[in-house]
Amino acid sequence: MNAGSDPVVIVSAARTIIGSFNGALATVPVQDLGSTVIKEVLKRAIVVPEDVCEVIFGHVLAAGCGQNPVRQASVSAGIPYSVPAWSCQMICRSGLKAVCLAAQSIGIGDSSTVVVGGMENMSKAPHLAHLRTGIKIGEMLLTDSILCDGLTDAFYKCHMGITAENIAKKWQVIREDQDEVANRTENTQKASHFDKEIVPVLVSSRKGLIEVKTNEFPHHGSNIEAMSKLKPYFLSDGTGTITPCDNHQTVT
Repeated sequence: MNAGSDPVVIVSAARTIIGSFNGALATVPVQDLGSTVIKEVLKRAIVVPEDVCEVIFGHVLAAGCGQNPVRQASVSAGIPYSVPAWSCQMICRSGLKAVCLAAQSIGIGDSSTVVVGGMENMSKAPHLAHLRTGIKIGEMLLTDSILCDGLTDAFYKCHMGITAENIAKKWQVIREDQDEVANRTENTQKASHFDKEIVPVLVSSRKGLIEVKTNEFPHHGSNIEAMSKLKPYFLSDGTGTITPCDNHQTVT
């Protein structure tokens, strides 16, 4: 194709459920989650794997996943070995950055069909220990790769929850607005507006394969009155606004 001759469009989209920490998808390798979704989006778009030019996924917690987890997912989905597959890393923005990179690649004529997305399984993220030189004396420190690689600012050493508080303060996102959006999210999910997005995942259990297709978050049953009684999670000095209900649904 000629660069800029056609608009760049998204022709298919799908996702797994939103799982809870150590929940229904905890045992599924992240590359298997990615592969499951890739297969489905190709099916929905009526695109054969051989027509894919490139695969780009956002992926942050890669420790212990093996070499190039995105390529593992791509090949497992039936996309040829000759098709490049790689990950980009911008923490929470990684998946969206993958979409931008794909649009750029298509826009300049490098690619015509790109599979993009983001994949993560926090439940399988390992704890890390540096043992290359051995431990001569004293205790051994284990580092949580989730906190170290995903949730702690490398420059200011603060948790991403504090970053959420800083953003809320800067843009004047008040607690009441956060609660309202969080509550609206629950109501929208209850109305099944997002069901068509979900790809079932088969998970092995003692009883055989189980089909996982129902979001584990957000928890249902909350309301504005109950949410307003929750204390801020990250700041307890009276200035905090982010609660467990608000944190993953609004400003972060």
